[in-house]
Amino acid sequence: MFNRFHPFLLLILLGVSCVPARLHNELKSKQESCEKENENLKAVNLRLETRQGELMALAEELKERISRLQNDTSLRGNEMRSLQTSYEKLNTAYQTLLKDGPQSAANAEATRQLIRDLQRTQEELQRKEDELDAKAALLRLKEDSLTRMSNDLRSKNKRLAELEQVLASKDSVARALRSSVSNALLGYKDKGLSVELRNGKVYVLMEERLLFASGSTVVDAKGVEALRDLGKVLEKNPDISIQIEGHTDNVPMRGTGEIKDNWDLSVMRATSVVKIITSTSKVNPARLTAGGRSEFIPVDKANSADARQKNRRIEVILTPKIDDILKILETN
Repeated sequence: MFNRFHPFLLLILLGVSCVPARLHNELKSKQESCEKENENLKAVNLRLETRQGELMALAEELKERISRLQNDTSLRGNEMRSLQTSYEKLNTAYQTLLKDGPQSAANAEATRQLIRDLQRTQEELQRKEDELDAKAALLRLKEDSLTRMSNDLRSKNKRLAELEQVLASKDSVARALRSSVSNALLGYKDKGLSVELRNGKVYVLMEERLLFASGSTVVDAKGVEALRDLGKVLEKNPDISIQIEGHTDNVPMRGTGEIKDNWDLSVMRATSVVKIITSTSKVNPARLTAGGRSEFIPVDKANSADARQKNRRIEVILTPKIDDILKILETN
């Protein structure tokens, strides 16, 4: 079939065949970036939940410690008041002795003992007062720390709630999009088309038999019809990015014309699908990316005719915008 191409057309197509490797590398990098981004979002969500648990536990511990400090401070205050009362009694007794005058050795000795007791009480009173001041300072520090932790916890909870809300919204959009695509393409369900929801993305899997003849990169009539119906749904969802991936089986493609191997075949088929969508709908071409994955991402690894048929496919990957998620993550 390939030997019947016009020589001038063969020269043009040979020039195009140099593009797939570069396109594949770019698309592979974008795909890996999207997958890593999705995993990072899950990891960030897990870290936020873990951090929230840690902060709540720490807040409870600080509350308990503050409660103990308050009880201890109250106890020290009672002891201090008791010492103050003792001091006042001793001071009263001392003043009484001074009025009576130390008329005898016994009175003099009693006076000295009273003075010693008064000094000890005064020193103990000062020590208790110093301890109480230290406890009060520590209590203020703990209360300040608890306030900061509480504010931080509220902030984390707010960001976590926002992230969960955005993630739920993204999943809701993906589910609604899957439903729209499934309904629009219901007539092709038994003709090699399926719609799946994975990792917040909608995957439209179109087997070779729906789009192409064996070894061909030209979309046939029934495939054009299916892609036109898909394009109508994509027109109504302008915030969805669209990635078109071509996949082949593991049977080597050894062509002598424009298609030299499975890489060429997968890239050219993806490009053909992009051109059909853009020519039969109002989808902005800037939203689409075409790439070939050759034989290396099979859906069925069995080495059978049925498995190879499943692996020869086009995947249209629809991804909701994640700008809101990225804004929330930038605040952490």
